[in-house]
Amino acid sequence: MTILVTGATGTVGRHVVDRLLAAGQPVRALTRNPDAAGLPDGVDVVSGDLNRPGELSFDGVTAVFLIPGLFDPEHASDLAQTFTGRATAAGAARIVSLTSSGVTGRRAGFYKTLRAVEHLVEKSGAAWTHIRPGEFAVNKLDVWGASIRAENLVRNAYPDGIGVPIHEADIADVAAIALLQDGHAGRAYDLTGPQPLTHRQQAEAIGTGLGRAIAFEALTYGQARQSYIEAGLPMEVAEFILGYQAEYAEEPPPVSPTFEQVTGNSGRTLAQWAADHAADLAPAA
Repeated sequence: MTILVTGATGTVGRHVVDRLLAAGQPVRALTRNPDAAGLPDGVDVVSGDLNRPGELSFDGVTAVFLIPGLFDPEHASDLAQTFTGRATAAGAARIVSLTSSGVTGRRAGFYKTLRAVEHLVEKSGAAWTHIRPGEFAVNKLDVWGASIRAENLVRNAYPDGIGVPIHEADIADVAAIALLQDGHAGRAYDLTGPQPLTHRQQAEAIGTGLGRAIAFEALTYGQARQSYIEAGLPMEVAEFILGYQAEYAEEPPPVSPTFEQVTGNSGRTLAQWAADHAADLAPAA
């Protein structure tokens, strides 16, 4: 009765592992580098790569947490076909996939690959659930982290554009419930944070969580793109993020009630997320 967690050392995967362990569930954690995994005692950490599904062991696996974004995009469908086929043949009866709200909205880009993998999961014969989060709050570490640490400042375009960033722990809560409990098969869960916030308000909320004031400086589209690139994001990723922000400035994303419906709890706020990442956003020495 083991649950296989792919991407077990990642942002969401670590939380999923913790939730399953807390529920007394045996966990097998898949990672490319077990020696550096740093996962809790009691986890069966195994070496493996989703892009080599034919080499993976599914012995004793009854359910899978699958992150399709780890597949090579050019071969994702073939890899997913092999993975799901071997998993279900070995006895895996439940697959929970972590994809994106871009699938629901048919957002240009990666959504076709993710939807193709979702479709293969649905055809696998396993009871399936898709988890489709929107904006990850944790991505702010990449785009805003450096200026928060160095200057107590957020710089961004679209100061009054709305976002509904979600705490990665909320995503893991829903995934763990879908893995452990009945009643979620055949569902696609769109997830957001609990609060619609402008970028100015997001800076303020982060400051609240950190216990210090975080200012906001408005940028043009081009300036924001350059700041993202200087923060280490590839050009296409910077454009992808800003494309979402441009859309949301005119058509604000809705707040999804799904997290509360599934868990019975209120979602974690952006201020809570910042408090949880205080060490990552501590002032530069």
